[in-house]
Amino acid sequence: MTSPAAELSTQPDRVSSLALHGGSPVCAQPVAFMKPGLHREDIDAAHAVLESGMLRAAGQCDALEKEFADKSDAKIGLTCANGTCALQLAYGSLLERGDEVIVPAWTYIATASMLVAHGCKPIFCDSREDTFQIDVEDARQRITPNTKAIACTHLYGTPVDIDAVQALAKEFNLKVIYDAAQAHLATYNGKGLGAFGDAVTYSFYATKNLGTGEGGMVTVNDDDLARTIGLLRSHGETDKYLHGHIGFNYRMNDITGAIGLSRLGRLEAETNARRKAADAYTAKLAQIPGIVPPTVTPGADAAWHLYTIKLDLDIITCTRDLFADALRAEGVPCAVHYPRSLTDQPAFADVVTDHPPVARSLARRVLCLPMHHELTDGDVDRVCEAVAKIASAYSA
Repeated sequence: MTSPAAELSTQPDRVSSLALHGGSPVCAQPVAFMKPGLHREDIDAAHAVLESGMLRAAGQCDALEKEFADKSDAKIGLTCANGTCALQLAYGSLLERGDEVIVPAWTYIATASMLVAHGCKPIFCDSREDTFQIDVEDARQRITPNTKAIACTHLYGTPVDIDAVQALAKEFNLKVIYDAAQAHLATYNGKGLGAFGDAVTYSFYATKNLGTGEGGMVTVNDDDLARTIGLLRSHGETDKYLHGHIGFNYRMNDITGAIGLSRLGRLEAETNARRKAADAYTAKLAQIPGIVPPTVTPGADAAWHLYTIKLDLDIITCTRDLFADALRAEGVPCAVHYPRSLTDQPAFADVVTDHPPVARSLARRVLCLPMHHELTDGDVDRVCEAVAKIASAYSA
């Protein structure tokens, strides 16, 4: 059997044509990876708050809470300082110290680290090879009498199999917290994500689909839980200088709220533009040997915060990192979300019991392509042309 190295050595023209090795790049002008910039109306909204002098959380945050909750099919929204604080507020209001919580090993660190910060024990489960989302059957195998909740991420903007998660939670009487930091306005079976679970958390970090610089939100459907989160968000204050609980200062401010409210008015149209670009990507990339486009959970409509491909390393003979370097040289910026499974993070060394294999495998194979609401058909064509060029050069 011919080795990959030997195969490449017989086809030097493919590799030498890459911009990485002196060839002409596909994109003379690089395609933008993201487009997080503010519009004039966003700046004007922030300026109006500055002019008013009401900088703390007030009317703008109140309006953002209501409108975002409505658009997400949730009863109540509570703004907060950022997405990590949103997780901490949800965990702190629903869980007790010592609780075991099932959490995917394939997600951003905050989903799990805020469990540890609250004194809970994360139990890492695997993710699905096709959708990148939590593997509910693997999660089932990890439930013990100490398991009190499932915390799972709608990763890259694609909802998890919510029916399966909710069924598992009902069977074992578990709380469900959904981390929707990347999934603003995604839907499942025609409903917004706020309709499901005990709490849903969001991030409004600058690069998110609804970016305000920093900021976040928790949505819930229970009045008592909303009150608990509200107290935890603001020093446990039940009346002026009367504190019934220990809490934090995790409030948003009205400058941030005004930017979010302004951008929220465009978010539906921008999300639909992302969906159109994702459909175009998938149709073209599916035809390239060695490239595996992302799969969406049945019944879900993704928000496409990130468009993440996998490399089939039985066909592609270079590493993912070399592929990424070659793609950047062709004028196509790309990123890796994420280079490690959480079970390979030193921060969790004392709680890791095993290494879910799919999460570890994804860490070697995933690559995020440009994705934003201003991608043109020409941009998609050029990105796919560059991917095809590199895949051809490094193919067995």
